[in-house]
Amino acid sequence: MPDRHWWITLALSGACVVGLGAFAAHGLHDRLPERLSAAFVTGVRYQAWHTLAAMAVLAWRSQFAIPAQLLALKLWLVGVLLFSGSLYAMAMAGLAGAGLGPLGVITPIGGTLLLLGWLALAWGLWRQPR
Repeated sequence: MPDRHWWITLALSGACVVGLGAFAAHGLHDRLPERLSAAFVTGVRYQAWHTLAAMAVLAWRSQFAIPAQLLALKLWLVGVLLFSGSLYAMAMAGLAGAGLGPLGVITPIGGTLLLLGWLALAWGLWRQPR
């Protein structure tokens, strides 16, 4: 199966979305300040959307592969790890009463990578012959 490792990674990301979403709704809802709870849910939401988008790109790639698809997948993967991961970590640090430290700096870097993934995909399509 082509791109097997990508499919496995995305299946695991989807499972994490379900688990983390349930954790946010049932385990964190009344235990965190609203801003940290909202940050955690934002991380889940962005991870979910990019997991679905990456699956669509993989399905498309199986029929018509262009280099921009792989670049977008890589940018989205690192972007989700940094963006959503830092939001999860900030919420957990808040739950433990710890300071947020440098995590707030990581979140926009991850968001920028998510955005660059979309722009890379658009640029790659723009450059394709008609």
